[in-house]
Amino acid sequence: MKQNSSSAPVIDFDTPALRMHRKIRSYKDKAAEVGVGVGGISVIVAILLIFLYLMYEVVPLFKSASVEPIAEYQVPKTTVAPDNAKTLYLAVEEQGEVAMRITNVGEVIFFNVADGQVVKREQLVLPQGVDLVSVASEGPGSAILALGLSNGTALIVRDRYRVTYPGDKRLITPSVEYPFGSEPMVISESGGLIEKLAVNNAEQNLLVSAVTNDKKAHLVQFAKEESLFGDEITLVRSEITLPVLDSKVHSILIAPDQRWMYLASQQGQVDVVDLRDPDNAKLNARLKVTEKNSAIADVKFQLGGISLLVGDMTGAVSQWFLVRDDQSEWALKKIRSFEHDSSPVVVMLPEHRRKGFLMIDAKGELDIFSTTAHRTMLTENILEIQPRIATISPRADVLLIERVDGVVQTFAVHNEHPEVSWSALWQKVWYESYEEPQYTWQSSASTNDFEPKFSLMPLAFGTLKAAFYAMIVATPLAIGGAIFTAYFMAPAMRRKIKPIIELMEALPTVILGFLAGLFLAPFVEHNLPGIFALLILLPIGMVAFGFAWAQMPDKVRHAVPDGWQAALMIPVVLLVSWFALGMSQPMEAMFFDSDMRSWLSNDLGIPFDQRNALVVGLAMGFAVIPTIFSITEDAIFAVPKHLSYGSLALGATPWQTLTRVVLPTASPGIFSAVMIGMGRAVGETMIVLMATGNTPIMDANIFEGMRTLAANIAVEVPESEVGSSHYRILFLAAFVLFTFTFVVNTAAEVIRQRLRKKYGAL
Repeated sequence: MKQNSSSAPVIDFDTPALRMHRKIRSYKDKAAEVGVGVGGISVIVAILLIFLYLMYEVVPLFKSASVEPIAEYQVPKTTVAPDNAKTLYLAVEEQGEVAMRITNVGEVIFFNVADGQVVKREQLVLPQGVDLVSVASEGPGSAILALGLSNGTALIVRDRYRVTYPGDKRLITPSVEYPFGSEPMVISESGGLIEKLAVNNAEQNLLVSAVTNDKKAHLVQFAKEESLFGDEITLVRSEITLPVLDSKVHSILIAPDQRWMYLASQQGQVDVVDLRDPDNAKLNARLKVTEKNSAIADVKFQLGGISLLVGDMTGAVSQWFLVRDDQSEWALKKIRSFEHDSSPVVVMLPEHRRKGFLMIDAKGELDIFSTTAHRTMLTENILEIQPRIATISPRADVLLIERVDGVVQTFAVHNEHPEVSWSALWQKVWYESYEEPQYTWQSSASTNDFEPKFSLMPLAFGTLKAAFYAMIVATPLAIGGAIFTAYFMAPAMRRKIKPIIELMEALPTVILGFLAGLFLAPFVEHNLPGIFALLILLPIGMVAFGFAWAQMPDKVRHAVPDGWQAALMIPVVLLVSWFALGMSQPMEAMFFDSDMRSWLSNDLGIPFDQRNALVVGLAMGFAVIPTIFSITEDAIFAVPKHLSYGSLALGATPWQTLTRVVLPTASPGIFSAVMIGMGRAVGETMIVLMATGNTPIMDANIFEGMRTLAANIAVEVPESEVGSSHYRILFLAAFVLFTFTFVVNTAAEVIRQRLRKKYGAL
């Protein structure tokens, strides 16, 4: 019977319910589109804000210095011979508010830096009829002064500033003290006028050196002897015979350790005197330190008393310090020169707390240099009249200059981060007391005269080293496991194995680092032969078992369901591991005299640290494996089945299908997995922090430790002063890590897209 077509049911797609359903779905689609867009833009904005914040913290590191005039006034007059008094010494106290002027009439004047108003006057305790002719400071950062007198004696004084707050207002009360008594010390027994002077006050001895107007050089040692029943110190005088000088002395300097003495002549040469044996002081070297046979204009110790800062009459400025030569003998060596024009140097002012100095030339030009960073922070003409004498405050923020016309000019100095330059961060730097230029990170020490070492090269190298060894361990294991799991393993077994491996990623890295540092590191150290035997025997054992299994009769091989063969490897791995580690001690006793670590260090010259790159590779490789495995397995499993089935149908073996069809198709995902794993390894903090020696060294040795950028940030940020150079350099390290990750990820995405385009047509 023929069915009437008019009786067929008619579906109405325009009912109110369906219209409402389509409208709601449209709203949901738009909401999802907007949400995804907002989320993506938010991620980009967040990354941009991180970038901008890092730049905000980093940019001040590279700002130049600046100076700002504060005041200008006549130098405060003395009460004795006000028109003829000459300034021998200037200094500014810690707060930059009160300055001190020592004059040749023996009067000390304390005055306000801002306006020149006299705060206090003190007359030095000088013998009757004896004049003050010279003043010498112990060095940057010291308040000890030696006053040379006209009768061959010297007086040791110290300026003090007592700070009180009456009525919540700061009051600075200056004074002059005599730490070794007010009686002058005999320097020249012949009574010659002391023209040049140097002093060094150590724990056991006080050294005072002088050159008198009869051209004789003197060095006197005052041994300190404490009273048994009090704090009174008695000085026992002894004179040290110096080598004969052949030219007029411009300056004398005594090193803080009292081992070396430097006599700089006006002809531009420096005599280095070895004081190691006080009874037999000998001339170590005599060398020219100026250019074009120029005379020395000024020579000063840099903070710490290791480096000499030399300026000559041709305007050349250089830094020198002692370095051991090929014969292990000390020799004064020119380390670096600083750019300056041909104007003669007038005065150099080392900073009291940093490895930098200021220089003023005859034209009134001020230059600010940083020695370690080898950076010129400022070059600016600030004076119209030649300076006579100048000083810098302990905080290096107030500059006080007395001109030849008797006018004092004061300046505010802004120089926040002189320790940083491109060369100091990324190139080898010749640090004080080092025998050659090196890459070094050492941000702090226990001494005030410490030279900061902010090279980022050891940290960047350590980051790449840790990531390299971690990827060496993780990449082949993760990719190999992912290939077998996705392509050869039975679905039932895959559903168990994949979640277990991915669950490894949930382990906190601090736990992995803790276990690596406390358990794995000593275990590896005590079982080194077994560890290396395991790395060799395990692959051989697995391949041998696979080959043997392939030779088994079909009845035996078919007894194990297809795709479950991996379970047979578990006892093989356990057995080989047990055998290799069990043979560790016998092999060590047989081949390495029961101590492989000593054999490595002594016989091969390979340093060995317990917490080293091998431990990091094993621990961090374990942490990276789940990331690479999961993404790689998903990429391989997502390859369309018709591609592999078609390849097999055309006669290709499973291995040929895997290598020529599946892996090329999945290569974009595999490459992404490796890059993401590398990013995880580069940014890892806790494992490398706890499983390495955390030493910032540049050594590819697998038995040496390292320090990474991320670990360094985690360790030192809590200890750094907010806004300091150290603090901002740590942000610079974060910026470098951020940039490195961004560049690597960008390159990885470009390569991934090309791989997808190339193999997407399969």
